[in-house]
Amino acid sequence: MPFVYLLRCRGGSLYAGAAVDLGQRLREHRAGRASRYTRSRLPVELAWSREVGSWREALAEEARLKRLDRGAKLALVESGAQTTEVPE
Repeated sequence: MPFVYLLRCRGGSLYAGAAVDLGQRLREHRAGRASRYTRSRLPVELAWSREVGSWREALAEEARLKRLDRGAKLALVESGAQTTEVPE
């Protein structure tokens, strides 16, 4: 099942993304190979994630997360709801 996630980047910014294999995607982000945004803001850490039912749902949820303002994203992270432990 795919995931949507929020990363906390250097400087405190939050990055929203979607991935089929969350562990692999986190390794790519941390290696600077996943996106230009996170590459320039290393290190990154997983702040929040949620498993969804399909890739289509993951992309829709990623788009929704990207539209949230910073306060709403922080509230989601601070709620701790749905955070998934991902093997390194």
